Amino acid sequence: MPDLSITIKCVPFSELSLEELYAIMALRQEVFIVEQNCPFLDADGKDNVALHLMIFDEDENLLAYTRLFDKNVYYEGYTSIGRVVTSPKARGGGLGKVLMQHSIEKVLDLFGQAPIKIGAQKYLEKFYQSLGFELTGNDYIEDGIPHTYMIYPAK
Repeated sequence: MPDLSITIKCVPFSELSLEELYAIMALRQEVFIVEQNCPFLDADGKDNVALHLMIFDEDENLLAYTRLFDKNVYYEGYTSIGRVVTSPKARGGGLGKVLMQHSIEKVLDLFGQAPIKIGAQKYLEKFYQSLGFELTGNDYIEDGIPHTYMIYPAK
């Protein structure tokens, strides 16, 4: 990763500032709706039960983000990480890997050694496998985009 001064923050929905919430929603819309040309309702009613992991630069610009869920909240029998997104302006320097490593650590620290389930876009399989996620063989289409379920096994 390039020499970049970053700040990592993880808070429940009720502790997000209005500025943080706005930045999260803007980044998710920029990538998931505009860049991926995928009109869908991003505000799915699950933000209020998630923890929000954010990575900011030295100017407090949101660079990357994930939602973290306790066991049985998003997937029955699993903890979960979702809405994994890196700003187009911050790609190519390893920030996505930093984001996921911190997200995995946070989920394990907060929710215990339960397996983590994600619904990953198919083209990112190898990226998630490099972090320890395993394919389940259960592929699906979500909003016109090929996805696959992957599991980070409990240690």
